[in-house]
Amino acid sequence: MNPLRDTPLTDPAKTALLVVDVQYEVAAFGYGDFAGVTRETLPENRRYYMDRIEKALLPNIRSLQDNLRRVGSEILFTTVENLTDDGRDRSLDYKISGINVRKGSREAQVLDEIGPERDEMRFAKSTSSVFNSTNIEYVLRNLGIERLIIVGLLTDQCVISAVRDACDLGFLVVVPEDCCATYTPERHQWALELTQGYCRLTDTASLLEEIGRMSTDAPRTEA
Repeated sequence: MNPLRDTPLTDPAKTALLVVDVQYEVAAFGYGDFAGVTRETLPENRRYYMDRIEKALLPNIRSLQDNLRRVGSEILFTTVENLTDDGRDRSLDYKISGINVRKGSREAQVLDEIGPERDEMRFAKSTSSVFNSTNIEYVLRNLGIERLIIVGLLTDQCVISAVRDACDLGFLVVVPEDCCATYTPERHQWALELTQGYCRLTDTASLLEEIGRMSTDAPRTEA
């Protein structure tokens, strides 16, 4: 237990939620990885994953969003998306792996159920960690963010990459495990075990209690 990392959230203006890659490319029937797939034709080895997204991840993230918006915290999003029409800007790993999400496509958008509202920011990335291919660190510093709640897909890939980089960059990271998902429960648990030294692991219910106690008096930092 670390007293600093385990300190409850207290200041909405210094707290942000980062939603990682909950996008049509990897999380919706009929698009991207699930093009031409319906619930009835979904392969058995992907049923756990899609069920977890629909029954846990989406409603839990939505609850966090609603409550954090109420107290004035920032909500940010990242999705995999090419910056160029032909994807030449992609990382070498993404080119080798065949990850190619067209610029401006539906697949590059956040699922409607938890999408950005008003002027909430979305960062298009071409690496596993959002911190390696976007200016998100610069933006978080400008916003005065110190505490970062990270949720999304996949627990053992882009989520864990963002968690580790955020920690190394000096942010205090919180991960509600029931707001994350990957293809199997074993992979999910393995990833959580690896993140323990980089973040505070919790769940949505506990985090909602903390948010409910946060002061709404602290204004967002302005120049």
